Amino acid sequence: MIKEFRDFLMRGNLVELAVAFVMGLAFATVITSLVDNLVMPIVAMIIGQPSFDGLDFTINDAVFRYGAFITDAIAFAAIAAAVFFFVVKPVGAMMARTKKPEEEAVSDEERRHQELLAALRARG
Repeated sequence: MIKEFRDFLMRGNLVELAVAFVMGLAFATVITSLVDNLVMPIVAMIIGQPSFDGLDFTINDAVFRYGAFITDAIAFAAIAAAVFFFVVKPVGAMMARTKKPEEEAVSDEERRHQELLAALRARG
């Protein structure tokens, strides 16, 4: 039973998943730092404050912290932009460079013309 448990733990997919999870956490830390330390100060320059957490209003002892929501929405948009511009686009460009050129797609009509020409040449 211990051998089976060891085999389960060492199964390739489980180890790869664990590595991906740890790398994802590390990457999330880097992106969060990028947003907190580089993007939010730019927001502070433009708007005047880096965080809206202090904005709220109260109705019948219920506190509505809309400022925290605004800060989180800005952080989400900044994280999405950082991931898109620093990960998705560069990886896409890298994959496009390493991709082998595929044969151009030939329409059905063009293929029929080529087959007819080949048949005529074979006859003649």
